[in-house]
Amino acid sequence: MKITVIGAGAIGGLVAATLCERGEDVVLIAKPEQIFLLKSSGLRINGIRGEKNIPVPVGERIEHKPDLVILATKTQDLQQVLDQNQAFLNDAAILTTQNGLAADRMVAEQCPQAVRFSSIVMFGATYLSPGEIVHNFEGNWIMGAARDEDFELLKKFGPVLSKAFPCVLTQDIAAMKWLKLFLNANNCLPAVLGKSMQETFGDLYNCKISLQLWREGWDLVQQAGINVTDLPDFPAERIVKLISMPADASAGIFSNIMTKLSEEPLYGSILQSIKRGRPSEIDYINGEFVNLAKSIGQKAPLNERMVQMVHTVERNNQFFNEEQLFRFTKELVEKNG
Repeated sequence: MKITVIGAGAIGGLVAATLCERGEDVVLIAKPEQIFLLKSSGLRINGIRGEKNIPVPVGERIEHKPDLVILATKTQDLQQVLDQNQAFLNDAAILTTQNGLAADRMVAEQCPQAVRFSSIVMFGATYLSPGEIVHNFEGNWIMGAARDEDFELLKKFGPVLSKAFPCVLTQDIAAMKWLKLFLNANNCLPAVLGKSMQETFGDLYNCKISLQLWREGWDLVQQAGINVTDLPDFPAERIVKLISMPADASAGIFSNIMTKLSEEPLYGSILQSIKRGRPSEIDYINGEFVNLAKSIGQKAPLNERMVQMVHTVERNNQFFNEEQLFRFTKELVEKNG
């Protein structure tokens, strides 16, 4: 099976390196500025599976027909990737890995005839520099098919991809992606402060902000009648319970969870993009709740405020401090609480 992974960031690099190490035929498509280092030094993976240096074949775009294309760029870079590799995409199976919901819509619009799979990444990784990645924690790789008739084909890819991470196949991938959106909605706070997840959520007020982001989003999906389905290791009921508890109690529980995610500093996808000087995926995470609110004639003021603050960080190349974060969110947090 010929597999092409597009995107040499945290997830794409980790998946490509692990599949190569375990004998699969993989090509990693990377940015031009990454190519030389990847060809000369391979991928350096540190973390919970130890330290490894793994050579991986690399290129700037697809040059031969693959059986499976794994799209591992950020959503904001996806359109360029689809345009550059259009000639090979309609004849291949395509697997998205992006946070949020927009990537699947974009692939469906541009490659309507392709076999389309969608996935949720539950393992964690951090991109440090070209060719250097930290594997923070283990987790499942949850996959589903856009069309029912393609699900049988997905079963053939599952055992191969499970060589990298345990694959869980589901026919409820869209509903699960809505729940994963809630988990990713926390990434905005480390991005605003320029701190790790552990540092950010060691502060109970920051935990209260996250829980209010969840409450706001949960109210919206309920009003919109959107089906939200349990993830294998994270039931939707966990969110419902936390946002229903007194704020101080739920913040303490949330802090305990978030500060123990990884022994290594964990920065979240949005902050990782900002640290690289690139636009983040905030519009496709918290912005998804803002857009949902508009579509049903409602508002998502706290999620909208966090989108605005992240964009301010991107424009000014300067993070907010804790006092500023408190000042810009206090009214909204207290109102919702």
